[in-house]
Amino acid sequence: MAESLESLFDFVHMEIVSYFLNKPGKNIDNDVIQNLERLGFSVGQRLVERFTKDSPRFKDELEIMKYICKDFWTAVYKKQIDNLRTNHQGIYVLQDNNFQLLTQMSDGKQYTEDAPKFLAFPSGLIRGALFNLGLTCSVSADVLSMPNCKFQIVIPQS
Repeated sequence: MAESLESLFDFVHMEIVSYFLNKPGKNIDNDVIQNLERLGFSVGQRLVERFTKDSPRFKDELEIMKYICKDFWTAVYKKQIDNLRTNHQGIYVLQDNNFQLLTQMSDGKQYTEDAPKFLAFPSGLIRGALFNLGLTCSVSADVLSMPNCKFQIVIPQS
């Protein structure tokens, strides 16, 4: 049953990306990425609200990031983030060595170039979840080699 839910999520994600790519009118890559990120942001806000409704408040930024890497990522993608790095000055890098939304894509150059469209929604998920947990940030994603990706989170320091 859990495997079929994962497959369903993968399919829905691909259909969302396809919808925005094939939407009538001007489909500039940047607009598609912004729309997918915006949708992910909204979903991320709602999910983290539901997941943390009975949890105590987090002590600090690092504790929030650990929650995202372990609990949030597991709830959404059925596995933890493989690596979390920080410079302790507001920059965090989350690495997923086998990101499920990229595993169905080939390792060719054209697919690596299309990967940002498939990573915009998860980037928005992260940004929306962090926003609802009190952290305003920017999130960008890079594909190292399929299906390995990194999400860089920058939290402005006051």
